[in-house]
Amino acid sequence: MRQSRLVLLSVALIGLLAGIAPLRAETGAAVAAPLSVSIEDFSYLDTSGEVIDQTAAHQTRLDALMQKLRADVAAEPQYRLVAPTAPAGEARIKVIGGVQKMSTLIQWAKVAVIDVGASKVLYEKLYTFRGDTDEAWDHAAMFVSREVRAALAAALPPAQTAAAALIGLAVFEFELEDTTAAPAAGLAGADAAKLADVTRGVRDQLAQSGRYRLVDTGGATAEPVKARTLRDCGGCEATIARQLGADQSLIGVIRRVSRTEYTVGFQLRDARSGAVVSRGDSGLRMGADYSWTRGAVRLVGDRLLEGGAQR
Repeated sequence: MRQSRLVLLSVALIGLLAGIAPLRAETGAAVAAPLSVSIEDFSYLDTSGEVIDQTAAHQTRLDALMQKLRADVAAEPQYRLVAPTAPAGEARIKVIGGVQKMSTLIQWAKVAVIDVGASKVLYEKLYTFRGDTDEAWDHAAMFVSREVRAALAAALPPAQTAAAALIGLAVFEFELEDTTAAPAAGLAGADAAKLADVTRGVRDQLAQSGRYRLVDTGGATAEPVKARTLRDCGGCEATIARQLGADQSLIGVIRRVSRTEYTVGFQLRDARSGAVVSRGDSGLRMGADYSWTRGAVRLVGDRLLEGGAQR
C-alpha cells in the first residue's frame, strides 16, 4: 500500500530522467561560475479522504514552501537559480518533488536532486511531517531546504565546496521591546548585560553549527544599530549586513510582557534581496530575565538550525 501511494510522487522523477536533455557545453571560464539550479514546482496530492475541500489552503502553503526553497538557494552565491521554464540544458541541477497528504495528521514529501548532465539522481528522500497547519508547513520547508542545499553543496566543484558550507551571517545585538505599562527610560545596565549574554549565546551557537561564518557587526554605524531599533526599520538590517560583507542578517528581540514575563523572537533576512529567510517567535511567556539566553538559544536551534519536520 505504501509503495503504491508513492508511485504518484515518483512519476515526475522517472519522466525527467527518461526525457533529459544534454547539458550545454561550458567554457573553461565557467569552472568557478555558480552552479545553475532549477527548482520545479512540487506536485500535491490529497488522499486523506477528508470531506472539506482544502485545495486553496494547500496551494497557498505549497507556494510558500516553493518560495522559501528558491529564496534559500538563491541567497547563496554558489548557485544561480534558473527558472523552470528556461530552455532545456540551461540548468545543471534540477530539484523536483511532491507532497502527499495521507491523513489529517500525516503528510509525506518526496524530493529529488538530479544532475542533468550525468542523468543521475544525486539525492532522493522521503520525509514525513505531522500536521496540516501553516506552522507545520513552515517547519517542513525549513528542513527540506536545509537538506536540499546540503545535496547541492555536495555537487559543487571542490574549490567551491568549503565556501558553500559557510554562510556569512551578521548577528546584530539583541534588542529589548518593553510592552509594560510603564517601561523604563532607556536601556538599564542590568538589561544591557543580559542582552549581551543573549547575543553572545546565540552567536556561539550559530558559529558552532558548522553552517555559518559570523561577520563582525562592530563596524556598523547606522542609527538603528546604535539605537537598537533594527526591529522597527523595515528590514534595513539586510542592507547594513550586505555593506558589512554578509550574506544574511539576523536580528533578535526580547519582549518584556511584565516585570517577570518575557517572550523572544528572531528574524533572518537575505542580505541582497532583503527577503525573510526564516523567523521564529517563542509565543510562550518565559520566566524571569535569567531565562532570556536559554530561551533565545533554544528558539534559534529549533526554528533555524533544526526545523520541525520528521524524516
